[in-house]
Amino acid sequence: MNSLTRWEQYPWDPFKELETIGNRFNRLMGQLPMRYDVGREAMTAADWVPNVDVSEDDKEYLIKAEIPEVDRKDVKVTVHQGILTLQGTRKKETEEKSKRFHRVERSYGSFFRSFIVPEDASEEKMKAEFKDGMLLVHLPKNENPKARMREVKIE
Repeated sequence: MNSLTRWEQYPWDPFKELETIGNRFNRLMGQLPMRYDVGREAMTAADWVPNVDVSEDDKEYLIKAEIPEVDRKDVKVTVHQGILTLQGTRKKETEEKSKRFHRVERSYGSFFRSFIVPEDASEEKMKAEFKDGMLLVHLPKNENPKARMREVKIE
């Protein structure tokens, strides 16, 4: 059986293919389950995932999340059973009939990130601040960390 194949003036471009695959992979990664419930994943999908830096010094752990153009009232930070959760929504601009977009690469919709709180961090003293499109979550370390090792008597 014969079939017709569309002739294209330009040959196959491997770099264009790599860019397409990379974009698909990034979209896929943004929609994977990101929430953990008591040792197992919950099927919670997010529309996008903010970039996060986690650092530590002698006094605290610091989580910095990039969430530009997100309103403070659309962000929620919670701690439950040792899991710190950042969630919120970035709203899409209203369409203007006079504007034509040539490229839209930023993601909109809900986001969701979860982190296990370290044992030496104080959940009660946790603070969060929001400035210049950055969410900063401060987890102070306990002054007297719990002993991690204990001897168990053998019967």
